[in-house]
Amino acid sequence: MTTLLRRAPFEIDKYLADFRHVEKNDLFSKGQATKTDRIIIDTVSVPKFTNEFWTSRQRQASSIHEISYRACFKPQLPRFFIEFLTEEGDTVYDPFTGRGTTIIEAGLLGRNVISNDINPLSQILCKPRLFIPDMTQLQDRLQAIKIDKKVASPINLDMFYHKNTLKEILSLRNYLIEREKTGQHDELDMWIRMVATNRLTGHSKGFFSVYTFPPNQAVSQDRQIKINKQREQIPEYRDTKKLIMSKTLQLIKNVSKEQIARLRAAGGKAVFLNDDARETDVIKKQTVSLTVTSPPFLDVVQYAADNWIRCWFNNIAVESVSRKITMSKKIEDWVDIMSGVFKELYRITKKSGFVAFEVGEVRNGKIMLDEYVAKIGINQGFICKGIMVNEQVFTKTSNLWGISNNDRGTNTNRIVIFQKDG
Repeated sequence: MTTLLRRAPFEIDKYLADFRHVEKNDLFSKGQATKTDRIIIDTVSVPKFTNEFWTSRQRQASSIHEISYRACFKPQLPRFFIEFLTEEGDTVYDPFTGRGTTIIEAGLLGRNVISNDINPLSQILCKPRLFIPDMTQLQDRLQAIKIDKKVASPINLDMFYHKNTLKEILSLRNYLIEREKTGQHDELDMWIRMVATNRLTGHSKGFFSVYTFPPNQAVSQDRQIKINKQREQIPEYRDTKKLIMSKTLQLIKNVSKEQIARLRAAGGKAVFLNDDARETDVIKKQTVSLTVTSPPFLDVVQYAADNWIRCWFNNIAVESVSRKITMSKKIEDWVDIMSGVFKELYRITKKSGFVAFEVGEVRNGKIMLDEYVAKIGINQGFICKGIMVNEQVFTKTSNLWGISNNDRGTNTNRIVIFQKDG
């Protein structure tokens, strides 16, 4: 795609209609024109724009994003809207922060940030990356953490970890709990906690565990026993401190000094909330320039169950997370909850400010959440500027249990764009 030019905010629908995707290095191509349709939401005619507005090839995303989390969007998505619809110093908000893609991208671009997520793991994974540590100080802190060779695990995790690796994990867990309890928990501890949380389980030697499902989904103990038997594997020793340093180097490999400074500046003023997105009284009215977010899609992803090991490591009760996270089975219940979210978004959004609300096709395309969201936003007072469908052809690969399968598919993002009347 060619470099995105800044346009006046009120022209976003016209810009999307005129947008042309140009293949990388294809200087002579006129590009793929946006397909424009219209749908009727109650009595309102809403434009629908379909094109490849961004791709993973368009611009290499910052390595600081490389933290695994279920159902997260690519950094190119929030960047598209942040660059186009805000200026440096504006406030960008995400009410369903997840791993923090919108927050980190906004920080890299010099925006102020407000983060909210009912899941406490979100802040643990997001906030530390606004404060990238000095490598020497990080190394010294890790070496100072003593490993208790007599420590015992309160739960059976032998199917995931070598006994010596588990002692290191338990020692690190106890250290972090004690530091927080005594008020000594600092930026270095936050970083160590974030990286360790991300390294707990995975499918390569870069993780603390034996081979298991990808790191964004922890299986049960019984399921891991079956995986071990099927793969004829036993947990090998992993040096946790070495792996934390290695992952840190991966996270910061293409982050410049200027970007580190920008992230730290954003972090110094950042607001992190752990509230219901319908009740964020801490955020003052008409202070947010842009919201970019993606909510839970009905009961598609089991966030709490998938993160049970991460919750255990961080001394978080999985049951408390399960009760709080929106897991609606019926579309009517989901619509009711999102109506409350949009009521709050309308309160905090500046006049002429924007909301970019990403949703997906669920239940085999039988439920089009974008059309439901358009109606919700309109009912709460927003102007729906359009539904944006980003289409990208990709190769999907399956390689579980030794079976490889390559196929071509279409990866789509559906973003409903709203503006508050100026």
